[in-house]
Amino acid sequence: MGNTSNPLRLQKRHGSGAGSDATAADGKRLVDAQSIRDATIAGIITIIVFSLLWAAMTSLVNRVFPWMTVVLGYLLGFAIRWAGRGVDWQFPALAAALAVTGSLVAHIVIAADYTAETFATDTLYILQSVTSMTWPVFFDEVLSAADAFYAAVSAGLAAFLANRRLTREQYYALRLWRGE
Repeated sequence: MGNTSNPLRLQKRHGSGAGSDATAADGKRLVDAQSIRDATIAGIITIIVFSLLWAAMTSLVNRVFPWMTVVLGYLLGFAIRWAGRGVDWQFPALAAALAVTGSLVAHIVIAADYTAETFATDTLYILQSVTSMTWPVFFDEVLSAADAFYAAVSAGLAAFLANRRLTREQYYALRLWRGE
């Protein structure tokens, strides 16, 4: 029959069917390009900027939106993907840990900002005045089960988004390098 086209068949969009030119050396280059240090730095910067912006927004509208920690997870996932260029399990684990930590840090900053407004002082002064007796009050009065739920969702989203997205050729090269 040769090269006749059947009008009832869908057009193939998956490639030509030719073999890949990827090698194990390409997979090694992918692994060598990842940086846990850069991902950590990008995550910490994201947490700091997000905490300040969330505190400013909370002060502006005079309302706390606990679901904003999910936005933090989204931003952390993309920051770690962009900076870390990771292809293994360390980057989702880092993203999840930073999302939970960032959620806690953001809540601390918001509580300090609210307390500073109440006492007509500076937020940094409140943060510097924290003692061991402050923490039980913080955990009893500020954090709730909803905050823990949003932190868990944030961690899952950050972990999902943290790894680098690979093309078929890159994935095949990575599998060759790993010996799979």
